[in-house]
Amino acid sequence: MTAWMRALSEWPVPAPGQLLGVFTDIDDTLTTDGAITPDALQALAALQAGGLHVIPITGRPVGWSEPFAATWPVDAIVAENGAVALRRVANAANENGLLRNQERREQLSKTYQQDAATRAANYARMQQVLAQVEREVPGAHRATDSPGRETDIAIDHSEFTHLPPDAIAHAVRIMRSADMNATVSSIHINGWFGAHNKLEGARWIVRELFGRDLDAEIDRWVYVGDSTNDQLMFQHFPRSVGVANIARFVPQLAHLPRYVTQGERGAGFAEVARAVLATR
Repeated sequence: MTAWMRALSEWPVPAPGQLLGVFTDIDDTLTTDGAITPDALQALAALQAGGLHVIPITGRPVGWSEPFAATWPVDAIVAENGAVALRRVANAANENGLLRNQERREQLSKTYQQDAATRAANYARMQQVLAQVEREVPGAHRATDSPGRETDIAIDHSEFTHLPPDAIAHAVRIMRSADMNATVSSIHINGWFGAHNKLEGARWIVRELFGRDLDAEIDRWVYVGDSTNDQLMFQHFPRSVGVANIARFVPQLAHLPRYVTQGERGAGFAEVARAVLATR
């Protein structure tokens, strides 16, 4: 690894009860080869059973995230890089609609950072940029999960197709020239309109769920990630952790995580969970 990241085993052990929860990326952090591994799923359950909040924050679309928000042992999932949150609620309706979770007898609530009119206007503009990227960048194709996206667009660079670095950079330039935010995850290039991002999404969901100020207690939360679209979180969280497969992106990161696991992907996340639970 790099001298700028310390082994997770070296992190200062927090006082008992100091940690409040864990934010985590999903793709290649919780998942391995596209699916959550048993050890990562057990780690989520162990964290929740240990009294910790667990909130995945992902660039994946809200439609893709719905079954996981309904079944994983998490407080909520924040999707589309901070734009929309999914959480289970009991008998609580909202204007955005509900999905029934029969097993838990709960409903899945969907909450947005942008109002409906803003989302509609942005969606139309984003489809134009998406078409431009596909037209002008050789080999560029929209991500297969695009039908589930409501507030962003995504180009596949490593999930089912492979784009070279210059093509990825070209796609990012097109998005940014249209005044979009653009970021690169381990599998996709995401673009969107609005001030939200993973960090703003984390701040927002902590206010929404708990009525708390994340910035005032950020040292009491852990963030786990693996790629360039996690670096804002790496920059701000004193207890930021990269799973070992972050090595692929280290040359591209302006902000590295403070710590790094020995294991990759789901195994690395399980390693973080053990370290967190050792403090309870």
